[in-house]
Amino acid sequence: MSDPVFNWFQRSPADSSDPIEDKKPIEASSDAHPAELLEWAKTAYANIQKQQPQLVEETIPEPSADIPETQEAAEVPFWMQSEQERQARIEALAAQAIVTPEPKQEEEPPAIVPFDDGFLWSAEVLAAQGRRPEDISIEEITWLKRLRQGLTKTRLSLVNQLKALVGQGPLSPDSVEEIEALLLQSDVGVGTTDRIIAALQQKLRQEVLPPEEAIAYLKQILREILEQPVTRTSQPCAPRLFPRPNQLNVWLITGVNGAGKTTTIGKIAHLARKSGYRTLIAAADTFRAAAVEQVKVWGNRAQVEVIANPGKNTDPAAVVFDALSAAQARQTELLLVDTAGRLQNKKNLMEELKKIRRVIDKQKENVIVESLLVLDATLGQNGLKQAEIFTQSAHITGVVLTKLDGTAKGGIALAVVDSLGLPIRFIGAGEGIEDLRPFSSYEFVEALLS
Repeated sequence: MSDPVFNWFQRSPADSSDPIEDKKPIEASSDAHPAELLEWAKTAYANIQKQQPQLVEETIPEPSADIPETQEAAEVPFWMQSEQERQARIEALAAQAIVTPEPKQEEEPPAIVPFDDGFLWSAEVLAAQGRRPEDISIEEITWLKRLRQGLTKTRLSLVNQLKALVGQGPLSPDSVEEIEALLLQSDVGVGTTDRIIAALQQKLRQEVLPPEEAIAYLKQILREILEQPVTRTSQPCAPRLFPRPNQLNVWLITGVNGAGKTTTIGKIAHLARKSGYRTLIAAADTFRAAAVEQVKVWGNRAQVEVIANPGKNTDPAAVVFDALSAAQARQTELLLVDTAGRLQNKKNLMEELKKIRRVIDKQKENVIVESLLVLDATLGQNGLKQAEIFTQSAHITGVVLTKLDGTAKGGIALAVVDSLGLPIRFIGAGEGIEDLRPFSSYEFVEALLS
């Protein structure tokens, strides 16, 4: 790996020796005095100003016609060729890896961040997680402000009404009904809503809490739900998903058409390259017209090469096999596999997904495999139904929740975790290449209810 300033997957400096994969999510502290938080924020802001390079009027380049060259696959599946031809192909891939120049990195220059309420809120969230002000980057502040803004619709429909209901001692039957309606309107789901209300009722029977303390307790309940896949005793998930360095990690990206699957691949590829991982994209969506060109455009924006087959009626599994061969020849650390957007009721496409997964699993001795489902947050409970079907066909290990900036249904994140036991791995809150980040339960809940 190269030596980037910050590894966004691990949420730590790249040279950190802290074994973050063994850490549980940090329990936030609410003991800090407002004056201390203000001083923390001022220190962070001063350090950001010192670190910020001189601004230029350049922006990240728009997609152009100069798409990175892609490796052509054979007309017949790769595994049907002779051993001699296969070896020749692998040697050719290795040779190409040596002579192919690295794409020129042209990062988007950081914008000037004002010292406003959004900065103070972001600083408070980071300080509560044990971060040091000298380690805070402008990108982290910008992302947290964007996340909070994206959840505004959900937050406005929840917070004020909840404060009025939970700050009056034990919950009355009418209050329970109103809270239930608020949570269901945010698409938290029936089962998860019942669980939240039961926990609130038990707490408020024991003691009378002021509205702010009741909301703080509600935040704790929501964090516990979101962290279930990590804290459960049976087969817990890792707290964060990140590519293991110096190994081939294959992330299979699935979802229905329109969920933001291809754009998600471009954004994750961008994060991976910025974090120093050697990355490739496999264009295995050979079903939809122009899908390969779309993923090439996003690969170009992320400055990550795309392995594709320009032919017609290409077998997606063959593309994936060739991409695996290319990734192994180049010592790639992260291979992102784009698949055809498919409805959960299209049996042939779901079978195709199983076939792709079998091709990947054959390499499992040397490959770390993740299968991520991209869900459109605006779909609410319909997205949950999609997830239930996909988990049966694609061995889903995590969820990417997109389009949180355009919905009042942010509660779907709770429903997905509570109903399916799947961790949220990434969330998207905008259309830009920087508008997707690894999921943090603490940051999500604070943005939802603060």
